[in-house]
Amino acid sequence: MKPEEKRKQLLVVAGPTASGKTALGIELAGRLGGEIVSADSMQIYRGMDVGTAKATPEERAEIPHHMLDILEPGENYSVSRYVEDAKAVCERLFSQGKQPVLVGGTGLYIDALLAGRDFAGAQEDRALRTALTAEYDEMGGEEMLRRLRTVDPERAGKLAPTDRRRIVRALEIHALTGLSASEHDRRSRLIPPAFDSLYVVLDFADRAALYARIESRVDRMCREGLFEETAELLRRGIPEESTCMQAIGYRQAALALRGEIGREEAVTLIKQATRRYAKRQMTWFRRHEEALRLAPDRMTLPELADAVCAALSP
Repeated sequence: MKPEEKRKQLLVVAGPTASGKTALGIELAGRLGGEIVSADSMQIYRGMDVGTAKATPEERAEIPHHMLDILEPGENYSVSRYVEDAKAVCERLFSQGKQPVLVGGTGLYIDALLAGRDFAGAQEDRALRTALTAEYDEMGGEEMLRRLRTVDPERAGKLAPTDRRRIVRALEIHALTGLSASEHDRRSRLIPPAFDSLYVVLDFADRAALYARIESRVDRMCREGLFEETAELLRRGIPEESTCMQAIGYRQAALALRGEIGREEAVTLIKQATRRYAKRQMTWFRRHEEALRLAPDRMTLPELADAVCAALSP
């Protein structure tokens, strides 16, 4: 293997929220002469620091971080845009002789980037999607699903009439490519991966230990200004229906700020929602059977980093 090919191994640090990904990523980047590339669908927004648990200014001064603060709250962002942007960052770091360390809990972002495919997302036409959505609203889900069945019975068989977004997206893909969404996805999966990778998943041996860390993190976020940060977003006029304001923590804090629930109840709801989110993340990452799984509740940070470095390609 040529020397330049060795450096094409992307290092991924994934896992549920509050599992210690940021600390391990920084430790690894420091050891390997690397930089952090975030894979978090909420840390892309400026002004959302406390509630998304972004790396601190001190941590970012120690190790450069990328894919943070790239959008204003309320702006739209897609998986395909993330793949395009993050891939460019990784390629640039490789060209500079630096090790990209992809760190985050948004499994969809990570898997799409590693796959190197368009994730059925490169073919997009917002005007067409708007028109199809209007047709759905006018004609109803049953009729639109019947239409989809004529061009993509495989995908239609997996959807319910109420699944507007997926029905519309499947019809959009067919209109733009001439292929069914099912066939488009099959062809996309044949595209070689963009990067070789070492996929590390932080996987707690004792789930109660993870939940205790979640509770502690939420309490810390509240002390450090989660409610104040949410109030500032609302003051700026960020629509409450926007993606960023639906994020865990901000949604509940907004309810409390409007007086619909008490602050203590909001904190309780944030903890509950975060635990549920962590369960979904663990389910997602479980599909990666090839991953190096490490237990942060059984190993120190240096021991975790040692294990990762030992697993990297020589």
